[in-house]
This record gives sequence, structure tokens and C-alpha cells, in this order.
Amino acid sequence: MTEPVRRIIHIDMDAFYASVEQRDTPELRGRPVAVGRSQERGVVAAASYEARKFGVRSAMPSLVAQRKCPELIFVPPRFDVYRAVSAQIHAVFARYTPIIQPLSLDEAYLDVTDPLLPRPSATAIAQEIRAAIYAETGLTASAGISYNKFLAKLASDYRKPDGQFVIPPGAGEAFVADLPVGSFHGVGPATATRMNALGIYTGADLRRQTLDTLVRHFGKAATFYYGIARGEDPRPVEPHRPRKSIGKETTYEKDLLQEEALFAALATLSQSVWHACTRRQTSGRTVTLKLRYVNFQQLTRSRSFPDPVTSAIALEETARFLLHPLLPLPRPVRLLGITVSSLASAEEKPASRQLSLLSNFE
Repeated sequence: MTEPVRRIIHIDMDAFYASVEQRDTPELRGRPVAVGRSQERGVVAAASYEARKFGVRSAMPSLVAQRKCPELIFVPPRFDVYRAVSAQIHAVFARYTPIIQPLSLDEAYLDVTDPLLPRPSATAIAQEIRAAIYAETGLTASAGISYNKFLAKLASDYRKPDGQFVIPPGAGEAFVADLPVGSFHGVGPATATRMNALGIYTGADLRRQTLDTLVRHFGKAATFYYGIARGEDPRPVEPHRPRKSIGKETTYEKDLLQEEALFAALATLSQSVWHACTRRQTSGRTVTLKLRYVNFQQLTRSRSFPDPVTSAIALEETARFLLHPLLPLPRPVRLLGITVSSLASAEEKPASRQLSLLSNFE
């Protein structure tokens, strides 16, 4: 008996944070809006479509965004509001399927192969979902519909904003052939650059590579790249996808250079990350320190242990241990971050390993 063709929808809210702000403050509608802070170390968290026309993008330094768009209006983020609206949106999804994989507050995959409500097609379901979201939140969403996750996500970008697009069974390979590999979800900027250096610019170029060639250059990711070049992606929609890491990073108003200031910053970050770990009743065996200098050079340093970290103190000591070889700093630091990964549930954690963990630093 053959498996039924999967019906996957990718829903992506349009300029979510900025659209919420424009919805709640009518005078912002139709104007270029950036969610973030207009300050020297500020970063754009989201930009309205009016701002994007000027080249303003998320993760862009606020000063650069202001230069690109002098009329840009900065609005401080309200994450409690965004989370509440996201919950409304996910409640709409749940009317149609229990198989929902959130990617962020404003984006999710839905498997509607066997929907809760009888509808003639995934296209009709996506249309209903988008209409319900607009009716209940006043916000627009875009949707991509296809037979796998990779193609559904590509399709959702194709009619943005406030539209939807279908890639039907059998059409995936032709659809990706002319697209640049840099537009593929799962191919980041660094990988796209490496592919370009190998003469791989489009999906068709990628499809011409043998699996052995891709393995030689891209290792474990080669099988995924080989598949998507042919419009294939066997990954299921995972409604209970486990969290892989917990972290916190901060861009500082004043650069950090002195050890005292650096260690104080690590203590604050460690407390914040540990609070998040305890709230989720988890911890992890790998601690990663992220550091960004004023010239935007970025470093990461990690250490793994046999057992999960058991306290904020142990986390702070690990971060200090990772920072120590970098001292004295060659230049000031603008950003620090701490992440815990290789997560384990509270039940899996040993009763107390803090002393053995800290003994590594003696």
C-alpha cells in the first residue's frame, strides 16, 4: 500500500512584529517602521514593508537603518504582546490539525494530510486559515502549500505579502531549478558562498552534482542538499520538536574591555540563562561562549561535560574558563552571549555534579 502524498502548509506572518505595532498604533500605518531601539548599539528586530523598500532589514544596526531610511520610525519591542498574538494564531492552526511545528512566534509548518475539518484541499485550508487570522487578529499571513516542508517554505515566500502559492506533486524539481541556492532554506550565506565557489549557483547546478561530490564538500548535509535539488524532502512535520539549546546574548551600550566588567556581564548572563533552564526544567552538557568585538569579528568557544550543568555558578565558571584564554582582549567587546546545549530533562540530571564540574577549572 503506497503512502498518501503529504499535504504540508507553511504559514508565515507578514512583517509580524512591525505589523502588530502598525495595527495597534493607527498613525504608524503606511509608514516605515522598525521594531528596535534607535541608539548607537541598537539593532532592527523587524521592519515593515514600507521600511524594507529602503533596504531596511532585521538584524541591521539601527544607525545603518536610519541612514537608509531617514523617515524610519523606531518602536520598542513588546514581546508579551507578540506572544499573545502568536497564541491566537496557533489556536487557529489547531482547528485544522494537531500536527503543527512552530518555527518561531510568527511561522509554522502544518501537516494537513488528514485534517480535523473536511475540506477539499490543502489550498482551501490555507485560505481559511489566513482569513481566520485576519478576522481575529487584523494581521495578514502568507502561505505555501506543497508535498514537503522545503517546498512549502519556498512557496510561502512566492506571493508575499498576504498571498499563497502551491507547488503541486511532481513540480518541485522544475520549480527549484532556476532559483539561487542562497534562497534555499537550510543553505546559509556561508554555505551559499562555498557552493558559488564550486560553480553551484542555482538548483539546476546543485542537481548536477553527484552525492559523492557533495559529501566531499559538505559532509553530513550533503544528503539534504542532494534531495532538495530534486524537490525532495522526507522530513516530517514535528509537533513536539525538542528544544536544542537555551541562550542569552546582550549588545552593550558601552564596550567591555576590563576583566571586571567582562566577568560582571558573564555573571548576569549566566543568571538569565540558568533561570530559563530552571523554568523549562532542563539543563545541558555543552556551554558555548559567544563574543563579538567592536570591529564585528565574532568568536565562539565551547566546552562539553559528561553531565549537565547544575547551577548558575557552574555556568558562570564555565563561561569564565572559556573567556580566560582570550585575555587580555585585543580590542573591546560589544556583545557577549552564553548558550547551553545538549539538553537533558530534569529527571535525567544527576543529583549534584557541581563540585566535579568546577574541579575541571582547578
